[in-house]
Amino acid sequence: MWTDERVELLKKLWNDGLSASQIAVELGGITRNAVIGKVHRLGLSGRAKSPAAAVPRARKPRAAAPVMRVARPAMRGNTALARAPVYEVEYEQEVEAVANVVPMGQRCTLLELGEGKCRWPVGDPGSTDFFFCGGRTAEGLPYCGYHARIAYQPVDRRRDKRLGRI
Repeated sequence: MWTDERVELLKKLWNDGLSASQIAVELGGITRNAVIGKVHRLGLSGRAKSPAAAVPRARKPRAAAPVMRVARPAMRGNTALARAPVYEVEYEQEVEAVANVVPMGQRCTLLELGEGKCRWPVGDPGSTDFFFCGGRTAEGLPYCGYHARIAYQPVDRRRDKRLGRI
C-alpha cells in the first residue's frame, strides 16, 4: 500500500500544508487516519502553513452595545462559610390566609392554571380533591404572597426549623 512513490508524494503534500483528509483524497484508496499514522511513523512534524492560515484572521469590530456590569461582592478568598445575603421581598398587601384555607372560587386544576395564578399545590396529587391555590401571584413570582413567604424562607430560618429551634 505504501510504495516509495506514494511516500514521496505524501511528504511533498504534507510539506505543502495540505490536511490529512486532503492528502488521503489525493492519494486515493486511503483514509485520513492512515495518512496521520504514516506521517507520525515518518516523523514529519514541521510543515508549511497553508496559505489561509498564514494570514491572521481579522477581528470583528465590537458593537457599541451598552455593557451591564454586575457588582461583585466585596468579600474575597474562601467564601464557603460566608453568610449568604438576605434579600427582603416586599409583597402586596392582601388578606392573610388562615391555615392554608383557599376559597372554593379561587381553586383551580392544572388545566385552569394560567398567567397570574398561584401555582401552589394543595393536597395529594393522587386524590380527587387535589387543586392549586389559584390566587393572584406576587410580582415576578409563581405564588401568591402567602405561599411565597412559605416557599422563599431565609436560610437562617430554615436551618433553625431543621434544628428544632423554632
